[in-house]
Amino acid sequence: MAAPKKGRRPAGGQSRPGRALALILIAMVALTGGMFWSGHTTPRLGIDLAGGTSITLKAKADPGQESAVNETNMNTAVDIIERRVNGLGVSEAEVQTQGRENIIVNIPRGTNEKQAREQVGTTAQLYFRPVLGVTNGAPEAAPSATPSGSASPKPSATPSAPTAGEKSSATPSATASTQGRALTEALKAPSPTPTGSASPSSSATPKATGTPQATPTPDPATAALEQKFAALNCLDPKQRTAAGQGVKPDQPTVACGEDAPGVWSKYLLGPAEVDGRDVDDAKGVFDQQRGMWIVTMDFTDGGSKKFQSITGKLSQQADPQNRFAIVLDGEVVSAPSVRQTLSASAEISGNFNQESAQDLGNILSYGALPLSFQTQSVDTVTAALGGEQLEAGLIAGAIGLGLVVLYLVVYYRGLSLVAILSLGVSALLTYVIMALLGPAIGFALNLPAVCGAIVAIGITADSFIVYFERIRDELREGRTLRPAVERAWPRARRTILVSDFVSFLAAAVLFIVTVGKVQGFAFTLGLTTLLDIVVVFLFTKPVMTLLARTKFFGNGHPWSGLDPKRLGAKPPLRRTRRTTAPAGPVDPKEA
Repeated sequence: MAAPKKGRRPAGGQSRPGRALALILIAMVALTGGMFWSGHTTPRLGIDLAGGTSITLKAKADPGQESAVNETNMNTAVDIIERRVNGLGVSEAEVQTQGRENIIVNIPRGTNEKQAREQVGTTAQLYFRPVLGVTNGAPEAAPSATPSGSASPKPSATPSAPTAGEKSSATPSATASTQGRALTEALKAPSPTPTGSASPSSSATPKATGTPQATPTPDPATAALEQKFAALNCLDPKQRTAAGQGVKPDQPTVACGEDAPGVWSKYLLGPAEVDGRDVDDAKGVFDQQRGMWIVTMDFTDGGSKKFQSITGKLSQQADPQNRFAIVLDGEVVSAPSVRQTLSASAEISGNFNQESAQDLGNILSYGALPLSFQTQSVDTVTAALGGEQLEAGLIAGAIGLGLVVLYLVVYYRGLSLVAILSLGVSALLTYVIMALLGPAIGFALNLPAVCGAIVAIGITADSFIVYFERIRDELREGRTLRPAVERAWPRARRTILVSDFVSFLAAAVLFIVTVGKVQGFAFTLGLTTLLDIVVVFLFTKPVMTLLARTKFFGNGHPWSGLDPKRLGAKPPLRRTRRTTAPAGPVDPKEA
């Protein structure tokens, strides 16, 4: 007869509950300490509980492009707006279409609510255009085209290397004398050429034959653009907004740029050489050396080649044709001079603070909206209705929890203590993790999420009942409590895992296929399902092992819930010995 192997625990052997209890205790202390250390001791609340702002945007297309307002562009706009708002750290923002041409944006009350409101409808059409002509502006109080030498440029875009200069102080008359010839050349060739065409005398120089060459007559489109440039008044907000409306990127245009608060210049710009799609990444950063906020931009591979090509040509031009205008939504935000060829990156610097620099970087990073949007309404949402619903939901949850506890006490008596303690541990872990997930991933507690937590009470209680019933089944078979606790665990464990797996799978599928608040319900349900497994394995089972060693539960006290007589237990099981056949030949008849 082979001897039993050493080191192998027999079936139904006792486990070591101290390790599991110590592990979950350490986890609870660490999570609770992290919650207080982070300063976020309460979960973030969604817009239905905390209030916030609801914005209605209406899409509008440029003249002749009404078909652009379609389902594809609307869904693209929703995705970009949602990424912009989430990029600011706003939690539980809801962005969804309403009808054919409206988008509803719900922003919960929070630290970045104001920034999010400003960015949701910003088109952010970014173009890099060569400057063909510029008329420096004057303060709004004195609407005159006379240049102001004291005006400091607003933002000035500079490359990573120190190669960009400030805005030109060229007089309007000098610029006006060259803008017609520069515009004519721009219409003939989209990119500026290093021919020195900015010189007033270059086009009037006679040929070697001595026969003077007549200046070519501008075509009607060129003349119309020159008239538009001459008539543009950048001190008029309506004219500033309408200046670049309906202009395609491959066409020259006019635009305004603010040099300083109240000081505007107007620009004659060539076709776009680089656009926002060529920007790979942009962010607002603080330049320690200069002590100012800037926006850094990194270009894609294709954008780097375009940027290198155009800056190489601009660097050989005279002022102002060596300047590169950064045009955002039809307004010149920077117009730096280019002195050498640039390639992979650039920066926008000037009158930025932290908020404006980060806003511009966030907008450029996530791309331009495919449509223009007009804000139809901005409504403040109060938390009164949500608070009433939350109060009603909490009352319903408390009633449900009370009924569950009452049932456990009546039916399981002493075992109900284990169930109540397990529910308490699960509730504590759920609360702490929700509080930590707010600043970590932007999770916000809304009404559906509260419903998910209430539903989880039943799932957790179901796990306890499965285990308790398995133990009672073992007692009915005539076993004592200590081996019954250990023998019941493997079968109860399989049932609990299968049940929780189905629940978690349903929550995961619901989270993936739904949007908005329903995701809050699915997330909370999945989280509490995982915590149910942790609590049952690391708390409920070890506590039952320890209680089985006490006289009150081990001897089957009537109030323990494990009284063998009350359960109808069979007489104690006895081991049956096998009779070993005697060695020797076997009689064929007996066989």
